Amino acid sequence: MRDALAGGAVDVEQVRVIADTVEIVHATAGTEAADKAVGVLVEWAAQFDAALLRKLGTRILDHVAPDLADAAAEAALRAQESRAVRDRHLTINEQTDGRLRLSGILDTETAAALRAAIDPLTSPTGLDDARTPGQRRHDALADVCRLALRTGELPGNGGDLAQVVVTTSYDELTRQLGTGVLDIGPHLTPEAVRRLACDASILPAALGSTGQVLDVGRQRRLISGPLRRALVLRDRGCAFPGCDRPPRWCEGHHIRHWADSGDTSLDNAVLLCGHHHRHLHHGDWAVRLGGDGHPEFVPPAWLDPDQLPRRNHYHRRR
Repeated sequence: MRDALAGGAVDVEQVRVIADTVEIVHATAGTEAADKAVGVLVEWAAQFDAALLRKLGTRILDHVAPDLADAAAEAALRAQESRAVRDRHLTINEQTDGRLRLSGILDTETAAALRAAIDPLTSPTGLDDARTPGQRRHDALADVCRLALRTGELPGNGGDLAQVVVTTSYDELTRQLGTGVLDIGPHLTPEAVRRLACDASILPAALGSTGQVLDVGRQRRLISGPLRRALVLRDRGCAFPGCDRPPRWCEGHHIRHWADSGDTSLDNAVLLCGHHHRHLHHGDWAVRLGGDGHPEFVPPAWLDPDQLPRRNHYHRRR
């Protein structure tokens, strides 16, 4: 090894990799295999940098002690799985403004499940999608959470179904001025409250002048059952132009908000994915039904001075 280093055949980082790898080989397969490993690794070092050499070193037993390689690989895999289970954790730190900072390490199986769930949702939804990769991953995780909540199969919480609860005043909501309060404390803007109310369960409650509960009505789901099925049959997915999100990732949106006396009907509803639902509530786009009863979207004047209506032809093609 010294001769190889002195002669420039290997550099210092490669020497460290070779030493670490040979130590493992010696402990696993003995002195003879370790000596063979030195020769093989020095030869590889002429072609690969330290990082690739370390990766190749994980398969060195295939070359110097093939009869032990499978057993060693299985033992290494078991050790890796044990470390993954031991080290798994998720930390949720609440910020002062209601946001959460997530950090942690997922075990291998959970990591695979998370990637399988969010990867299909992280691609840009069109040329106008200006979100960063990190923002798309955030929105994908939000979509997965909403889908899980809609199943109604999550464990109960305090006797209630798992749900996001927002409290607001009906009068303020109709005037588009009132903020909402989450049951965990933070406030939401009027725009966020109206967006959430598009596809929600409404539980009316009458309060006295000092805030005491006088009466609680029956919970009413806005867009569900036969109406949602009809909406899925018509729109087949997110109706925003160019979006490919399927129905299960979509929410019902009231074209004329129910708080503005908009009907909860097929003629006043459209399917939108979470991203485009937020985009419609916070942006300058408008949505309406065309003469054939299908949704069309009117872009803002700064994007299209003629404001020609656009449709999503993606789902129609199939």
